[in-house]
Amino acid sequence: MFDPAAIRRPLEGALLQERYEQASDLDLARLARKGGEAAFEEIMRRYGPRVFRIASRFFRRREMVEEAAQEVFLKIYTEIASYEGRGSFEGWLARIATNTCINLLRAAGRRPESSVEDLTEDEIEWLERKTARSNPQPSSVESRLVAADLAEKLLETLPVDDRVALQLIDGNGLSVKEVSDMTGWSESKVKVKAMRARRRMRQALEKLLEGNTRAESAGRI
Repeated sequence: MFDPAAIRRPLEGALLQERYEQASDLDLARLARKGGEAAFEEIMRRYGPRVFRIASRFFRRREMVEEAAQEVFLKIYTEIASYEGRGSFEGWLARIATNTCINLLRAAGRRPESSVEDLTEDEIEWLERKTARSNPQPSSVESRLVAADLAEKLLETLPVDDRVALQLIDGNGLSVKEVSDMTGWSESKVKVKAMRARRRMRQALEKLLEGNTRAESAGRI
C-alpha cells in the first residue's frame, strides 16, 4: 500500500538538516540547550575540525587526539547552557577545548625526569654529536626528527601549564594574546610561563649533555 509518510519523512529530515546547517551558532546553542540532538550534531560537524586542530597541539598520537576531542565535545554538551552569546561561539568553544586538553595532561601526570638511560640510541648519538669537540655536521632530516623527539621528552618533564604555553607559542606559532584568549590566562601570565619553560628546557638539555659527557668519560677509563 502506498504510504505518503514514507516519502514525507526523508524530505522532512533533509529540510531539517538544511535548516540546522543555515542556523547561526547562537541558535544552534539555544536548540542544543533545549535537548536538540540534531542541533548539537551540527555543532560537532561544524567545529569538529577546529577541535581536532586544538587537540593536535597538545597530543601527538592520533588515538590521544581523538580521545581528547571526545572529552571536549562532552564538556561542551554539559556546559552549553552557560553560553549566552557574549563573544563568539568559536572562541568559547576554543577555550573549553584548550582547558579540557590541559586538564587531560594534568590527569596523566608528569613523566619522571629524563635521564640518559631513558633515551634511544639515536637520541644518545645526537647528544654525542652535540658534545663532540669537532665541528658539527650539517643537520639531516633524520637528525632533526631525533631532536624533535628529544625535545618532546624534555617538554614532558615540565609543569603542564609551562609546557602548554611553550608549545602554543614556540611550537604552534600563536601570539601571547591568542594563547591568553584560548586559556583564559592573563597575557603577563602567559609570558612568564613561556619564559620559565624555555629556561627549564635549556637546563634539562644541559643536564642531559653533562650526563652524556660523564658517561663517555667513564667509558674511556
